[in-house]
Amino acid sequence: QVQLVESGGGLVQTGGSLRLACAASASIFSIYDMGWYRQAPGKLRELVAVITRTGLINYADYVKGRFTISRDSAKKTVYLQMNSLKPEDTAVYYCNAKIGSTIKAPWGQGTQVTVSS
Repeated sequence: QVQLVESGGGLVQTGGSLRLACAASASIFSIYDMGWYRQAPGKLRELVAVITRTGLINYADYVKGRFTISRDSAKKTVYLQMNSLKPEDTAVYYCNAKIGSTIKAPWGQGTQVTVSS
């Protein structure tokens, strides 16, 4: 079973940037879509950005123009570049492989992103 490890979170001020990385234990990008999710305290986990196995990209409306998802198949890593961060972006960020709405890997520990006002 593929394992996913997220990294790159931290504490930034409003307007700052972070680059998250999600390293996969196997070459799965040609099989599954890859998504970045986030979960804020007291809220449900939500999908932030997706890059499909064919390279199509979609974003949640509230991150469009600020976040960029990308992948490096050779490194088996998916990235999330986050710019113009807002306090409401504060959450634990996770990645996962999926087909449709079906998650295909165990959830990792995620990486905490905290944006101070």
